[in-house]
Amino acid sequence: MSLFIAPKFRAGFAAFAAALIACLALYQPARAAQTQPLEIVTKSGVHVFTVEMAVSDEERAKGLMYRKSLPDGRGMLFDFSPEQYVQMWMKNTYIPLDMIFIRGDGTVLSIAENTTPLSEKIIDSGGLAKGVLEVIAGTARKYGIAPGDKVAHPLFGTRTPEMAH
Repeated sequence: MSLFIAPKFRAGFAAFAAALIACLALYQPARAAQTQPLEIVTKSGVHVFTVEMAVSDEERAKGLMYRKSLPDGRGMLFDFSPEQYVQMWMKNTYIPLDMIFIRGDGTVLSIAENTTPLSEKIIDSGGLAKGVLEVIAGTARKYGIAPGDKVAHPLFGTRTPEMAH
């Protein structure tokens, strides 16, 4: 079967077809994010989170942008190996977050609490960090997470009991 297109419509059809192909090429279906357990040991106890990993440049650049919600106990762990000064922002991020900056040994370095959605203000780690854990705003206060607390996750060379199996 052949497709006949009148000459006066060919240019428009070609442009439409090219645009459609470009859109389909750019479309990437949402993949199910792989999650891992992460634990934070605070004065009040051990708190377990389920985290998505942001390892590639693309994953770190996108982070939690465009999401409309983040359940309690969930988060995203950004891998900035090796340790470095880290700067984050909230551009295109619709939910307020707590950003927990973590040293290479798994010690909490600093916390930016209740960050402002959609802000392009730079949020600085305040020192060398290997990872940043983003969780829903209020989490650090709720669980008593503070600088000096310890994070258990393979990124920091530490393992949670759940990972030992």
